[in-house]
Amino acid sequence: MNEMAIVQSRENRAFAYEIKFLVPTEQALGLRQWARGCMRPDPNTASGAGDEYRITSLYYDTKELDVFHKRGSFGRCKYRVRRYDASHLVFLERKLRSERLVSKRRTLVNLSELERLRQDECDLRWSGAWFQRRMLARGMNPSCQVSYKRTALVSENASGLVRLTMDEDLRAWRSNGPEFHPLAGGRLLMRNHMILEMKFRLAMPSMFKQALEEYRLEAQPISKYRLAVTGLGYAPPTAPLETRMLQAETAYA
Repeated sequence: MNEMAIVQSRENRAFAYEIKFLVPTEQALGLRQWARGCMRPDPNTASGAGDEYRITSLYYDTKELDVFHKRGSFGRCKYRVRRYDASHLVFLERKLRSERLVSKRRTLVNLSELERLRQDECDLRWSGAWFQRRMLARGMNPSCQVSYKRTALVSENASGLVRLTMDEDLRAWRSNGPEFHPLAGGRLLMRNHMILEMKFRLAMPSMFKQALEEYRLEAQPISKYRLAVTGLGYAPPTAPLETRMLQAETAYA
């Protein structure tokens, strides 16, 4: 990712619709070519990288996996530390979802500052203090690292920015602290599918309606974090999709 562009988007609380699809790889490759013909690469992509980059996130949860099990207020938001490619800058994020409406709060810090998250005392002068305070109050710590390769394309309509992403090579690692594992290895969570996300404001763009009809896409809830928890053996699947994905990858093992 372009680090200058990241710095300029330090806080993002805007709401957007986010609709997800699980698409077989063969079908997804054709859909990606279609999207590249009518959209342009995300401007945040690093120079020379085209429309692709890698995202790696540390997801936070309690010892009882309250976020995974969606217990009470834990079911409404996810907390994570997100890194783009091998950047020395990372985002502290809260992602809040209501139906298909999504909002994010994100703050940029240096990778070395993650050591602060090991401390039981919170320095309120630190830009990431809001994140640390919530983790301490909720008893949350890193539970796993999730990484994947993303294709990101954008366009505009009368309502603003339109974005389409396709994620593949989804992998997970167990985590015990606020630090990133090397990207080699990890548990492969998804072999023959990509995760497609359509993001927009207000009404669905006509180009997305065209894609839904032409490629016969059906929206379904899918969470990379939930796939990681079940794939790593933290908890058994609680949804049919998680069961199918786990069974498919176990068959390859």
